[in-house]
Amino acid sequence: MSSGPLSGLSVVELAGIGPAPYAAMLLADMGADVVRVDRIGGPPDEYALVNPVLDRGRRSIGLDLKTPAGVELLLRLVARSDVLVESFRPGVAERLGIGPVPCLAVRPGLVYARMSGWGQSGPLAGAAGHDINYISLTGALAAIGRADGPPQPPMNLVGDFGGGSLFLVYGIMCALWAGGGRVVDANVHDGTTSLLAMVQGLRAVGLWSDRRGSNLIDTGCPYYDVYACADGGYVAVGPIERRFYLNLLAGLGLDGDADLVAAHRDPTHWPALRAALTTAFAGATRDEWADRFAGRDACVTPVLSLAEAAAAPHALARDLYAPVPGGGAQVTPTPRFTTDPAGEPAAPPLPAPAPLPGAHTGAILAELGVTEAECADLRASGVIG
Repeated sequence: MSSGPLSGLSVVELAGIGPAPYAAMLLADMGADVVRVDRIGGPPDEYALVNPVLDRGRRSIGLDLKTPAGVELLLRLVARSDVLVESFRPGVAERLGIGPVPCLAVRPGLVYARMSGWGQSGPLAGAAGHDINYISLTGALAAIGRADGPPQPPMNLVGDFGGGSLFLVYGIMCALWAGGGRVVDANVHDGTTSLLAMVQGLRAVGLWSDRRGSNLIDTGCPYYDVYACADGGYVAVGPIERRFYLNLLAGLGLDGDADLVAAHRDPTHWPALRAALTTAFAGATRDEWADRFAGRDACVTPVLSLAEAAAAPHALARDLYAPVPGGGAQVTPTPRFTTDPAGEPAAPPLPAPAPLPGAHTGAILAELGVTEAECADLRASGVIG
């Protein structure tokens, strides 16, 4: 039995891609009992059979939801659960007979959490898309990139996981707090739009330009950017506050230049500042700069690879990574909790490894009262896998 803060919460996850699996991972990380309902045969060929990190912490049952028997078994699962997560296109769950109406009929207190790209309504609701498409219509994609280049897709961190997964989990928690019995319409487009609240607020008061790469925190400002070092590595520079900025100049030996000191709030000096920073950082390796700025509040840090990040001293000190069975590293659950105001918060225990699709079918059906003989018949007819 899990000891996490969501211990006792029962979740049914209808297998999908991107935002929904990450949301289910977060719930499982916090102790929820997540049962993933997989397609017979596993996911489409374009996707890995198992993601050892994203799919962790679940049990898996294989069901053919296009059969009446498969639907009946799913509804039996739902009847004992607190949350259902689905990420079909709008209307698909209803056509299968597993939409909000039948699910809330068997479990009136259920939180029926829907994850989509465009939302359950609107002219694009039924359209295909991926992260890059959803964020392109929010303004987020147009705002990311350098002034002299095209928009730069930020992997799928901003849309799928920032605008999608986190708003899905937030919606689930809100609905549970309100007593359940609610349908949650979470989607990447709306969530990403909400993520832009600060930028839209700055734009409303004239402090943000739609011209990409011209603002304080989008590489338009020379002291909020990345710089190449002598070894081909990079450092990240971000001393927005004046005291940190002065520490940056001192660390580079540039604090005696009055024009560069004035450049902190005088954009007319920014071209000269950018040139000076470019030249200075090219004079030593990334790690030499990291050592030079260690302990100096100048907001200068090395740009690490994913492999390096897993071995970084701060990450190791906070136990942020654990091995993946078979090799590699995985993030440990976050955030951390303590009931002792003076104590050190601790992370929930690492969830169980990611299962193969259908790995727990027999055990889960036994919990639902399905006999071995009935399981054999269901397997023979292709209802379960």
